[in-house]
Amino acid sequence: MIHVQNLSKYYGSRAAIQNLNFTIHKGEVVGFLGPNGAGKTTTMKMLTGFMKPSAGKIEIAGFDVTKNPLEVKKKLGYLPETPPIYMDMTVKNYLNYVADLKAVPKKEKKQNIYATLESLKLADVKDRLIQNLSKGFRQRVGIAQALVSNPEVLVLDEPTVGLDPKQVAEFREIIKKLKGSHTIILSTHILQEVQASCERVIIINEGQIVAQNTIEALTQAVQKSNTQSEPNHQVRVYLKVSRPSDDFRSFLNSQSYISSIHFQGSQYEIQCENKEEHFETIVKNVMEQKLGFQEFRKEQLMLEDVFVKLTQNVPQEGVH
Repeated sequence: MIHVQNLSKYYGSRAAIQNLNFTIHKGEVVGFLGPNGAGKTTTMKMLTGFMKPSAGKIEIAGFDVTKNPLEVKKKLGYLPETPPIYMDMTVKNYLNYVADLKAVPKKEKKQNIYATLESLKLADVKDRLIQNLSKGFRQRVGIAQALVSNPEVLVLDEPTVGLDPKQVAEFREIIKKLKGSHTIILSTHILQEVQASCERVIIINEGQIVAQNTIEALTQAVQKSNTQSEPNHQVRVYLKVSRPSDDFRSFLNSQSYISSIHFQGSQYEIQCENKEEHFETIVKNVMEQKLGFQEFRKEQLMLEDVFVKLTQNVPQEGVH
């Protein structure tokens, strides 16, 4: 649905982005993630035809963005970082205006506007001036203008900036409803948005893609890289038993690969080297002492850990 090949943008001799290559398939929700200044907005502007690339090719729904801009715009809904809304118009009139701009056929326009108002819970405010709406509702109107033509592809650039936690939660619900019926690329520097809404992530740093895969696969790859590059890499594990004992605590304290132990009641938090043989030794001792084994789990890397690792270092093995 979205195919980007060797995409670059230069300002004089400075490369804003360089040699980006990625594909987003029909119905996917993909996070385009990177720190501020990484090149996210530049990429979004080129995807939507608002900015011409210095080099490379972009295809959306089979059409070249540079050669067939009008065909692409028929397939595309775009919410830029600052929503393009007119404060002195009512919500309904504004959506009617946008639908005309996007050449939505008359026989479809009324139904599209109604469906968009309903799906974004804007029906109750459809006759109110946009300037009198809260920031959260204005953001919904911005999403509505991107949706009113019922496009196959949605490009959302920093859609939750400035929203309060309740409004952010509402936005996530909107994305869930759109998932599958639209192909969505969500550009953001907010890790929680990607974690909550996206199936796959593309991470960009200093104008180049440093990783692209599912969050789970990226996490596993970074974890593996940590273990290989740092043989004594420390992890936190959690152990729960039904019958804790002083002997077991003494055993843990005697193990050289364990750097710290915290326990409360029947639960132990253990900082140790990330090696399977160490985990097996701990569990074996629990079984031998008949402590009533209940749970043993290793702390999982979060997307934040992956993001920090990948934007500070060169690409990791297995992340693409």
